[in-house]
Amino acid sequence: MRAIRKVLVANRGEIACRVIRTLREMGIASLAVHSDVDRDAPHVWMADEAVGLGAPRSYLDATLIITAGQRAGASAVHPGYGFLAENAQFAAACEDAGLVFIGPSPAAMRALGDKRAARKAAEDIGVPVVPGARQCDSPDAAAAAADRVGYPVLIKAAGGGGGKGMRRVHSREEIKEAFAGARREAHAAFSDDRLLVEKYIHPARHVEVQILGDGVGAVALGERECSLQRRYQKVIEESPSPGIDARTRSRLCEAAVKLAAATGYANAGTVEFLVGPDGAFYFLEVNTRLQVEHPVTEAVTGLDLVRSQIEIASGGALPVPPDPRGHAIEARLNAEDPYSQFLPSTGKILMLDWPTRPQTRIDSGIVQGSEVHPFYDSLLAKIICWGQDREQARRRLVTALRETTILGVHTSQAFIIQLLESEELRSGATHTTTIESRSWEPAAVPAEVLQLAARSAHTPAVLRTAGGALCDQYSPWHALGGFRMGA
Repeated sequence: MRAIRKVLVANRGEIACRVIRTLREMGIASLAVHSDVDRDAPHVWMADEAVGLGAPRSYLDATLIITAGQRAGASAVHPGYGFLAENAQFAAACEDAGLVFIGPSPAAMRALGDKRAARKAAEDIGVPVVPGARQCDSPDAAAAAADRVGYPVLIKAAGGGGGKGMRRVHSREEIKEAFAGARREAHAAFSDDRLLVEKYIHPARHVEVQILGDGVGAVALGERECSLQRRYQKVIEESPSPGIDARTRSRLCEAAVKLAAATGYANAGTVEFLVGPDGAFYFLEVNTRLQVEHPVTEAVTGLDLVRSQIEIASGGALPVPPDPRGHAIEARLNAEDPYSQFLPSTGKILMLDWPTRPQTRIDSGIVQGSEVHPFYDSLLAKIICWGQDREQARRRLVTALRETTILGVHTSQAFIIQLLESEELRSGATHTTTIESRSWEPAAVPAEVLQLAARSAHTPAVLRTAGGALCDQYSPWHALGGFRMGA
């Protein structure tokens, strides 16, 4: 067992806050890092210590982060998701610097986190893959592959996920522009501009399996349905999937475990599949990190996946997969205007009020007074609801969203409510093209939002700690008034 005493959280926003909460529960010290624009962010004052890195893009500077960890006496690094989370060179550099990387080994990351290598690994053990070409280094090569498998195709980044560096192409004439755009975006997001080509499966469900490995074996913790996407970015996720049967579920989990074991995978990961209209499934990719949507798996299994990550990185055993119970649905709340082409929205959070209801979880990286910057992903928070069945979880999530107040920036709140109330979601007949297949007219602001806004109108806009950081205005400590201890 390797003792982990202090963990540097190499991330920001809600995932940094999420990791810090588990570290606190485990009695492990936390070290936050932050850019100049994030100096007052919640993850900074939640952590036991914090170190500034500088420019907004400094979360991508491996040398700065590792140096900060060494100087502060950190013993491990948790990368969260995004930024350097799936960068094998960063993982190797952490290990070389004496820092435990809370994630897969660099070798496993190269074998599975890289989409080209992952396709080969899946092919080698007989897991079906989407037809395509895993090596595509020029527009001509992309065109040749697309001609072979048939249009439409996807041109995709090989070195990362999250929908970045991805373009759908319907004809040979579109190849050159799509290739250049995908390469440019992939380099900006992952510092890796390698691409591959895959046949576009339509209509398809996006179903993924959560795995935990220890380098020898692996366990599957069930699947998540992630079909509701916009521009390959997931919007709503749930577990279990309403669109597959028990036999398909078992085969997906078996394929995921087989792939993890064959590559010596350790720590948390997600094996993603496309399920076609005929029920056939195809391996898509492996995310060699914790997923944004991991809370729905936690809700139905009762496991803390961050704790499992830390325990595995310390040399601990894999957990025994519990029988899943009930149903969980997660909505991603983004700072964007869904009714103006999803344009990003920036500015100060002028008013914030989260619902407090049974079986409702809020994973957030903002507080009232937080500044939403243009430099980072637009995700503000995730709202997760559990129910004994899918309909109860859906109703709880609709209620939670209607009782959420965020003023100061545009958000996707009303749009998500529309999705949750749509016939497509109610019936479970969702596919990766569901959102883009119809128009979405602006919805009225829920009455609950207006009522909560009026009720909160006289509360202080911003509260700060003695050190100047933003803090929770709803904490009971603020209701106590002035008092002294030890007088």
